[in-house]
Amino acid sequence: MSLSLPVATLGTPRIGPRRELKFALERFWSGASDEPSLIEAGMALRAANWARQKRLGVTVIPSNDFSFYDQVLDTSVMVGAIPDVYGWKNGPVPLATYFAMARGADANATEASCGHAHHGHGVPAQEMTKWFDTNYHYMVPELRRDQQFSLASRKPIEEYEEAKSLGYQTRPVLIGPVTFLKLAKSKEPDFEPLSLLERLLPVYVDVLRELAQQGADWVQIDEPCLVLDLDAAAQAALRSAYTEIARSVPQIKIMLASYFGALGENRDTAFGLPVTGLHFDLVRAPEQLSDLAALSRDRVISLGVIDGRNIWRADLNRVLDRLEPVIDALGRDRVQIAPSCSLLHVPIDLGLEEKFDPQIKSWLAFAVQKIEELATLGAALSGGRKSCGTALKESDIAAAARKGSPRIHDAKVAQRVAAIDASLRRRNSPFAKRAEAQHQRFNLPAFPTTTIGSFPQTTAVRNARAAHTRGTLSNAAYTTFLQNETARAVRWQENIGLDVLVHGEFERNDMVQYFGEQFSGFAFTNHGWVQSYGSRCVRPPILFGDVSRPKPMTVEWWQYAQSLTETPMKGMLTGPVTILNWSFVRDDIPRSEACRQIALAIRDEVHDLEAAGAGMIQIDEAALREGLPLRKSEWKTYLDWAVDSFRICSSGVRDETQIHTHMCYSEFNDIIDAIGAMDADVISIETSRSKMELLDAFRVYKYPNEIGPGVYDIHSPRVPDILEMKNLLTLARERISDSQLWINPDCGLKTRRWEEVRPALVNMVAAARELRTVS
Repeated sequence: MSLSLPVATLGTPRIGPRRELKFALERFWSGASDEPSLIEAGMALRAANWARQKRLGVTVIPSNDFSFYDQVLDTSVMVGAIPDVYGWKNGPVPLATYFAMARGADANATEASCGHAHHGHGVPAQEMTKWFDTNYHYMVPELRRDQQFSLASRKPIEEYEEAKSLGYQTRPVLIGPVTFLKLAKSKEPDFEPLSLLERLLPVYVDVLRELAQQGADWVQIDEPCLVLDLDAAAQAALRSAYTEIARSVPQIKIMLASYFGALGENRDTAFGLPVTGLHFDLVRAPEQLSDLAALSRDRVISLGVIDGRNIWRADLNRVLDRLEPVIDALGRDRVQIAPSCSLLHVPIDLGLEEKFDPQIKSWLAFAVQKIEELATLGAALSGGRKSCGTALKESDIAAAARKGSPRIHDAKVAQRVAAIDASLRRRNSPFAKRAEAQHQRFNLPAFPTTTIGSFPQTTAVRNARAAHTRGTLSNAAYTTFLQNETARAVRWQENIGLDVLVHGEFERNDMVQYFGEQFSGFAFTNHGWVQSYGSRCVRPPILFGDVSRPKPMTVEWWQYAQSLTETPMKGMLTGPVTILNWSFVRDDIPRSEACRQIALAIRDEVHDLEAAGAGMIQIDEAALREGLPLRKSEWKTYLDWAVDSFRICSSGVRDETQIHTHMCYSEFNDIIDAIGAMDADVISIETSRSKMELLDAFRVYKYPNEIGPGVYDIHSPRVPDILEMKNLLTLARERISDSQLWINPDCGLKTRRWEEVRPALVNMVAAARELRTVS
């Protein structure tokens, strides 16, 4: 009888099939429910996740992959890395403190949870940025030179015990100590958080010992830093960490997981670590298959063969063709099969999509279907392909249908991409000449104020959109509703004195989906939600075919809004790189080609907006940096085609037309040359959480164009006062010249409430006016 291959998942989506976590969090934050209710909701979601995996055939089920906000924040709390500003004084960490780190808190909430207020302003949230090159955000750990660590949260142990009480023997998941320190930041200059490893390790040892005492035999420790360019110090830190763990807790077997790429030059370091198992991402880095024979015979090998980051159905027979000889060579007694990474990054269940295009649906797999694929592979590798012939035949049919579908390719799009030349990539004049023409056209005051584009999507807006989608609100009534919302927003912006207005985007469901729904080549789900951070969930579009723009998408709404005012109104578009990076992208052509297709479609819209009279057009590239490859050797190739795509869509306008762009949560030092090459007239960026430190890149680079550094964090419910914004602007003026400086929030205001937006923007305008009086 063949040995059955273990089927593992490295983590699963935690939001619930119907976004139960989102709604539970928002009820709690609003005061509509209490802490026990939230905790109960979390327990129900965890129990359902474990039961679902067991039912689908998973034999290595993870625990501690659930979080109320973010797994990196959970780790910060677990090890007691809680900055003093949050008022924690050892002991159990209150949930209010946890959420203050995630979202910020006003003075009253801070005083209630921590025992004292902070200068009457509450506390800001910790900095947030993207998890490696994914669309998931994590809370950046903040450490100091004299940092002390302690076991402040037993969450990994408690969730293991919880699963065990329900009958599930799980493999707890921890973020590795080296990755945790590599992700951390410090406000102290010339301080390397990795130097804290020796102090941090005892907490990990305590956690592992407790898990062993409770009956855990395996623990999964994620060290995705292994796919980065690591220096000798980081490689030494990995050796030191796992040598200490093996010495201190020999009874625990460690599955060391890397993902999002190849080990590369870190291979020898990883192979030499004293761990029982190693997980390999064989989707992002299939070439690693040839490395596996070099592993010692006592190592368990986890093969990440199902894509944990994209939604395409696997060609199972093709996967088996690759795996069978490798597994035969390695020995079945030491192999597990798994997704390439946690399934956190894909929607939960394709079965919920009852109204989805059936042809495209047959090409897809969400988390549930990916686990079913793993179970099929496990059965085929254990009992032969005949044991699961029906499932393999269905996979063959789907793969052939997708490859041969006439919906995938459009000859006209291919011809247009092939015809791109230098003239499509270049503005007519250099920035200095354009700036002069734009200043004459708009005659804006010093430190002009604006917003990033969207205004709150209130319950009324969402209800009207839902009613229109259901057909219970007519087209005419819906248009009237949206016009009224837009008119109110325009009048209010005029009343508070903003210098450049936006129409508010009330007609838009999402900054990517809105455009994708009007492009050819995109499909959209109803329930394909993925967590971005906390309660923020998105439904990424599915880019399945060639892209074109059949007709104008935004011109009528811009014309309507501009007709209400003499103040300049920005046209608002999402850029091609962001649309690409925030979508589930086809895997049958290079990403660069798909991006240029989108760029040509956006170029058509830019041309139509300018022809209609738009003098300012913002093309958001919020996600440009997050698409940056994890290895520096691959950066240039990506940045070349990403910048090229932006220039294709933005360069066909007159000198006096001002092109804006927006970016958020980026380490701009990494890509400052590329930002300069984009040659946007004005760039707005997220900088408030970093206290304007992100502007250092623009100062060193001597960035010549205009910049709008965000003066308040829109991801927090806090309303900053005028002094706080002026202080940030003072820091900005130390880094860039007054002639470059625009004033705006960090990002769009879609997710905030008007009760927060109104006073915050009033304060922002007041801060700008005070700045003008003293300059």
